[in-house]
Amino acid sequence: MAETSFDVLIIGGGPGGYVAAIRSAQLGLKTAVVEKAELGGICLNWGCIPTKALLRTSELYHQMQNAKSFGLSAKEVGFDLKAVVARSRAVSKRLNQGVGHLMKKNKVTVIEGEAKLTAPGKVAVTGKNNGDYSAKHIVLATGARPRVLPGMEPDKKLIWTYFEAMVPEAMPKSLIIVGSGAIGIEFASFYRSLGAEVTVVEMLPQILPAEDEEIAAIARKQFEKQGMKIITSATVKAVKKAKDGITATVEEGSGKTREVTAERMISAVGVVGNVENLGLGALGVKIEKGLVVADGYGRTNVPGVYAIGDVAGPPLLAHKAEHEGVVCVEKIAGLADVHPIDKQKIPGCTYCQPQIASVGLTEKRAKEAGLKVKVGRFPFLANGKAIALGEDQGLVKTIFDAGTGQLLGAHMVGAEVTELVQGFVVAMNLETTEAELMHAIFPHPTLSEMMHESVLDAYGRAIHI
Repeated sequence: MAETSFDVLIIGGGPGGYVAAIRSAQLGLKTAVVEKAELGGICLNWGCIPTKALLRTSELYHQMQNAKSFGLSAKEVGFDLKAVVARSRAVSKRLNQGVGHLMKKNKVTVIEGEAKLTAPGKVAVTGKNNGDYSAKHIVLATGARPRVLPGMEPDKKLIWTYFEAMVPEAMPKSLIIVGSGAIGIEFASFYRSLGAEVTVVEMLPQILPAEDEEIAAIARKQFEKQGMKIITSATVKAVKKAKDGITATVEEGSGKTREVTAERMISAVGVVGNVENLGLGALGVKIEKGLVVADGYGRTNVPGVYAIGDVAGPPLLAHKAEHEGVVCVEKIAGLADVHPIDKQKIPGCTYCQPQIASVGLTEKRAKEAGLKVKVGRFPFLANGKAIALGEDQGLVKTIFDAGTGQLLGAHMVGAEVTELVQGFVVAMNLETTEAELMHAIFPHPTLSEMMHESVLDAYGRAIHI
């Protein structure tokens, strides 16, 4: 390539990397991105986006099966798995091409290959654009990959990671899903909605461990009502493979064991950072628990080296990576008013049925922090829009500091809550009090009215319950 020297060179073209590159270019910095696979990274190509396309299919399929409850008649409802997967891949391809267009539009140089830091400010790339490159600032945005547990190594046939789970050649009649975080539960929801028998195994007492206990309990009840089998406080002790199936020995907290047999297993036990083969050890970049240690501006302990996104630690969310990328390059550019990311204000969303969304402290964590709280709740079954939609199961929960009225957290389970939670995110960023939220006028009839009522309930003023 003609250009080999840059102000900012970003290793990894996922959400954090490509957004950082765009912002860097906007600020007048000569910018390059090194990507060894696909622009958009795991999120766009194998995570956030294609899974939402799959989940949309399962949601529509579920609604069509229940058409009678809406006064509609739908006969011989079925699905073509090959077409379902093809649509998901087409959605990813479209967005991948869009990222490529944005790189050209913003005059970001895309270097295809695998990068390794060879010296301060120096990067060697092997691949299509093989060569040596230099930059004043090098940003690591290498992401993460599925964690592999001993005895459950993915073989792409019987034991899947999310890669294989997104492109099944045939619909399995039964599945064991190990792990009940967002990835595990989303796949559990997708496959169960399309008719597979699903068993979820979670080592902790609660599914969706990062969520508020009350919200997770409501979600579990709905999942089990759909026919999902859930085993908590349990670990998979052994896996035995057959020609076209798998048997897992599951040990529960009581010490009791049981055998669960299914056609396929999905391992969804978290991810590990991509820190290997980058030359970080030789430069002395600090790594802890498989992740690069960075401050609120993405700065590592080595001047000129930065880390953002999944490789820099939790929460492992695309929007967190994007925001970190912007903060990092704005700090590099010397902007005066740059604020480090506040992880308490990062929303989390799980796109299962029902959806789950949250931001801030859970009730338990707020109390553990010694805070006196006021908690408001409003159920979906008391909301006119939810009833009209045929989606009357769910809850909106808000947590306030009893002394100051500060919104500490908001947690939701139910239809479209992933679109509602941003209202509370904005409120928290504006340091909104309960009084201001109470005085805000919410449109009727909407699901968002439940947000208002939940705030009112925290202070004994709810109208519709």
